[in-house]
Amino acid sequence: MNDNPMSKRVGLTVPDTIHEKLERWAKAEGRPVANLCNFLIEKAVNEAEEKGKIPDTALVKAK
Repeated sequence: MNDNPMSKRVGLTVPDTIHEKLERWAKAEGRPVANLCNFLIEKAVNEAEEKGKIPDTALVKAK
């Protein structure tokens, strides 16, 4: 995947209703909201990649 071990920050704005649900979910799992969001984004990206929705790195660099 990414050979760069550095983490990147991403600013994210979500509607109040979603944030409230994320807070409840995170609290139920005993983790911070940011950690839950990171998990959910990573899971979604991996699933999208498996389904071929994310172009291969070589294809993106060729453009």
